[in-house]
Amino acid sequence: MWSYIFKRLLLMIPTLLGVLLVTFTVIQFVPGGPVEQYLAEARAATRGGAEGGSVYRGDSGVDAKRLEEIKALYGFDKPAHVRFIEMLGRFARLDLGTSFMQNKSVGDLILEKLPVSISLGMWTFLISYAVAVPLGVAKAVRAGSRFDLVTTIIVLVGYAIPGFVLGLFLLVVFGGQLQWFPLRGLTSANWDELTLWAKVTDYLWHIALPVTAMVLGSFAVTAMLTKNSFLEEIRKQYVITARAKGLTERQVLWKHVFRNALIPIVTGFPAAFVGAFFAGSLLIETLFSLDGLGYLSYESVIRRDYPVVMGSLFLFTVIGLVTKLVSDLCYVWVDPRVKFD
Repeated sequence: MWSYIFKRLLLMIPTLLGVLLVTFTVIQFVPGGPVEQYLAEARAATRGGAEGGSVYRGDSGVDAKRLEEIKALYGFDKPAHVRFIEMLGRFARLDLGTSFMQNKSVGDLILEKLPVSISLGMWTFLISYAVAVPLGVAKAVRAGSRFDLVTTIIVLVGYAIPGFVLGLFLLVVFGGQLQWFPLRGLTSANWDELTLWAKVTDYLWHIALPVTAMVLGSFAVTAMLTKNSFLEEIRKQYVITARAKGLTERQVLWKHVFRNALIPIVTGFPAAFVGAFFAGSLLIETLFSLDGLGYLSYESVIRRDYPVVMGSLFLFTVIGLVTKLVSDLCYVWVDPRVKFD
């Protein structure tokens, strides 16, 4: 097993380098980089000054020496391959760089936004699996019944509705018209003045709508996967043998079928857990004005804040590769029949 883990860790290096190289190459051809954005902001500020009575020089161009200083400020005075190698050296030291626009460490920015993403991801993951797995088992036991048909329709309808559409509906109805829930933020403005119980209540009050919007579509796949996995195991020979020995249906289901049927679901736990934190929350964060990792990534792309783009990509890629390895290791933990060799 250790040999397999070592090989997988070695394979992560070219994969990570490939992802970074492709992204870095694409960035070089994207118009409107940090230098252009800086010049545009400077010209806009100059126009504002001209309206106040000063002399406008925004269209007169930028002095060549000043332009070189701006390029040096952002590191664009060096060839692309040199900048790429320097970036890899920083990443090897776990230095994700400094944001162009916010003048902060990328690592510090990620840590600042992490609580919002953890809140959304943790509750989405826990509620999704807490609902999906029991629902899938119930559907498998009652396959073909009215309960199975009705819940399938509900699950598929929920899966078909995009999360941001549902979030917009919840926001308009329950946040705007009925005013039962807040329209934005993770906590109230007077958070520091609240008691412990009031803080818990306030937090749950704010997180209810965005989590509902994310959960409804996310548990559909898990529920249907659980159902199909249980149905496949129930039809196998060992279940017939267990019933022939006189075991009750509950014993057959929970002592024999349950562990084997949950193999594809348990092995998907790591990927689903990490995915709930870092994927699919951009629109929800934007809609509910939650300043998390999704919104940070989107804003950095729009503003061409390349250190944030590359630093967050590096971090998320490493987490994704490690998660994939943990998912594969879970197969051996759950099913001893699987061998790495």
